[in-house]
Amino acid sequence: MIPLYHDFTDETVLVVGGGPVGARKARRFAREADVVVVSPEFPADDYGGAERVRAAPEPDDIPAWFDRTDPGLAVAATNDDAVNEAVESVAQERGVLVNRADHSGSRDLGSVVVPATVRDGDVVVSISTGGASPALSKELRKRIESEIEGAGEMADLTAELRTDLKARDLSAAERRTAVRAVVQSPQVWKDLGTGRFKRQRTVDAVIDTALGDNK
Repeated sequence: MIPLYHDFTDETVLVVGGGPVGARKARRFAREADVVVVSPEFPADDYGGAERVRAAPEPDDIPAWFDRTDPGLAVAATNDDAVNEAVESVAQERGVLVNRADHSGSRDLGSVVVPATVRDGDVVVSISTGGASPALSKELRKRIESEIEGAGEMADLTAELRTDLKARDLSAAERRTAVRAVVQSPQVWKDLGTGRFKRQRTVDAVIDTALGDNK
């Protein structure tokens, strides 16, 4: 499977099943999508603000739920194989992405995996073991969390820097050199979070060194 990122803004995610797995899926998508969770019970404490509909759909009921929600992604998260298979089947018929929470390993056409994710601002790192080891995904996520601390601020900083550099009399190669020097500078990373003025002084010094003081 090839990793991709998908923008779910203004889309609906239909989660069939409200147990711990369904709740986790709902929380994952609720930050961006409209999420509807259909389940006869809602035992978890947190569904991320998703809309919860108390119902116990049978396999024949699933098409109506697709009609009602028009999802961009459907998540099959029940403990009933027949219901999960119905969710997958309807999604495939309608060209809707589908995630079967009860499956790992090989996937059918149109199916997706929801990976372990680490986020710092706009910087997102996703980890997948192909369903072979969820425990390893969780361990790698913990390790990566410390490694990318401050990456969100660095992304914002370099985005602003690229705009500023374009306004100067610099070639494309010089702009790339400047940005690369800032990203690779231990001192710039150290100064993240210490205030804009101190950080900018460090950035300016790093660029001057990389390009020469006359730049």
